[in-house]
Formats: sequence, structure tokens, C-alpha cells
Amino acid sequence: MRVQNLVAGLLTTLIPSASATALTYKLDANEKACFYADVTQKDVKVAFYFAVQSGGSFDIDYQVAGPLDKVILGGTKERQGDYVFTAQSIGEYSFCFSNEMSTFAEKLVDFEIAVENEQKAELPSRQGASPEQADAVEESITKISHLLSTISRNQKYFRTRENRNFSTVRSTERRIFNFSVIESLMMVSMAGLQVFIVRFFFQGARKGYV
Repeated sequence: MRVQNLVAGLLTTLIPSASATALTYKLDANEKACFYADVTQKDVKVAFYFAVQSGGSFDIDYQVAGPLDKVILGGTKERQGDYVFTAQSIGEYSFCFSNEMSTFAEKLVDFEIAVENEQKAELPSRQGASPEQADAVEESITKISHLLSTISRNQKYFRTRENRNFSTVRSTERRIFNFSVIESLMMVSMAGLQVFIVRFFFQGARKGYV
């Protein structure tokens, strides 16, 4: 019973310590979009993940800036990224995506912003659990948390690969269809040109004979 109370106490303490936002956004050509997260404590971990699901060459420009527009992360023509950094200042952090390099291609971007407070939970003394039990349960919860995070990242990776492969297959089908239509039009044009040339020769031969 004490172990169950210990687990409940740990979960109750750990659950409010993180806040996350997972979104999917369609970025138009020549568009720049920014999203914001408030950090209310110093030295907390901020996790930032993004992946381009479709559009163009599956690349995007991004920039992460802290208070006073201090650039923390940035990159150009990136397909995906997974970063964790320590927020050293309290304030508003911006996460911007730019598709200004593209003149016509829209980009579909999946991204997640998580602000985590990783301060170690202290067990209330009223739980009556021994330090050994507390350490064992806390270690198990930490391992489970890491495993769940790994599974979530793998799911995001496989989803990104699936969307990109599907987009590639769809693009290939469209190109094959366009090539088939062009080839058919060329064959019809060549046949018509041959008929015209043959008729022209026969008409010229008849005039010469007369």
C-alpha cells in the first residue's frame, strides 16, 4: 500500500511539471509563421521538434529566439530537427518557420514545443516510505518516461517517413501520367504529320502527271 501511495505521489508531483504543444501547420509559399511559448522559470528544459511532412523538397528554414530576440537555434533548408536547450532567461520564446525560399510550393510542418521543469521531486514525509523504495520507484518512473519518449519519437519518425514516401509515390504517379499524355499527343501529332506529308506527295505527283 505504501508503494502505491509513493507512485501516486510521484506522478502527482511530476505531471504538472511539463507543458507541451503539438501542432500541424500549412506554410504557404513566401510565408513566415512564428509560434510562442512562455517560460516562467530559469534553467528549465525546452524541447523543440519539427518535421516537414509534404511540399517541395521537404525542407524549411527555422529559427528559435529567446527574450530580446536572442537567437538560440537556426537552420536553412532543414527537413526535420529535434533539439533540447536550457532556457536561461524568463520570458517569451519564439519558434519561427520560413518558406520564403519557395515561390509556389506549400509546406506541411508537424512540430512540438515542450517546456519541462526537470527538478527532482521530493517525496512528502507522510508517505512513510523508506529511501530505498523511493529511489527504486523514482528510477522505474524515469525509465518508463524515457521509454515513452523514445516510442513517441519513433512514431513521429515513422510518420514522417510514411508521409514523405507517399508524397514521392504520388509525385511519381503524376509525372508518369503527364509523360503518358505527352507521349500520346506526340504519337497523334506524328501520325497526322505523316498523313499530311503522304497526301502532299500524292497531290504533287498527280499535278506532275497531268
